[in-house]
Amino acid sequence: MIEVHFGDNLEVLGRFPDGVARLVYIDPPFNTGRRRTHRRTRVVRDDSGGHVGFHGARYRKEVVTEMSFADAFAEDEFLAFLEPRLREARRLLAPDGSLFLHLDYREVHYAKVLCDRVFGRDSFLNEIVWAYDYGGRPRDRWPAKHDNILWYAVDPDRYVFRLEEVDRVPYMAPKLVTPEKAARGKVPTDVWWQTIVPTNSRERTGYPTQKPLKLLERIVRVHSEPGDLVLDFFAGSGTTGEAAARLGRRALLVDCNPEAMRVMARRLAPYGARFVGWDPGSRR
Repeated sequence: MIEVHFGDNLEVLGRFPDGVARLVYIDPPFNTGRRRTHRRTRVVRDDSGGHVGFHGARYRKEVVTEMSFADAFAEDEFLAFLEPRLREARRLLAPDGSLFLHLDYREVHYAKVLCDRVFGRDSFLNEIVWAYDYGGRPRDRWPAKHDNILWYAVDPDRYVFRLEEVDRVPYMAPKLVTPEKAARGKVPTDVWWQTIVPTNSRERTGYPTQKPLKLLERIVRVHSEPGDLVLDFFAGSGTTGEAAARLGRRALLVDCNPEAMRVMARRLAPYGARFVGWDPGSRR
């Protein structure tokens, strides 16, 4: 079961009782200071177009859809925005539940101090580095090709961690281990190498901040059990909801962006998602 709520997440979360979720994953705005935009284009034949293709035929690109949102907070506003939402996440988590907070280098260090205050320093278990190799490469610094995911447990002595369920990864030097080990693969470390969603992938929804399904499936598979409720209140393209549905979990998703709701209405329709405060057929 997937339930998707349209509205301000702080207001929506207040409707639910304590301890309902086994796992909370959130991917809030990264505070990049700019507008995040994704355009879907198509190529059409045009004799006056600027692109030359096979046998000299000319083409042009035209924008089919465009999605964007402002990803900018003034100094200290981001943490003031995040803190009450983290406190709600803490309240909604089961006694053996976990929070996964997905950010990047701009805010992760400040957010960790905030999470230490909300959950307690002893509740911090891992910083996971999601590493990828895609996109532009500046010439004046090392290219930033990773995000940071902070894992906090409500109770650092009791939490869900089903390591036997993890998807194993290839050895970097398979000839240094036995053939049996090489065939089985190894347990991932706290550095997860996983490509972003490719532009030509069937998985791609067009949402600007979409995260790979495999990334969320690993978190959901290991840190929750079948039938558990997984909560994502910055739901975006709905990746958390799809990962939960594919793995037999329930999902509660929240977002206030109409573009996100439209994407989720299409993406989660095969899983029978129920929408609250939003008509899936709406064009608003």
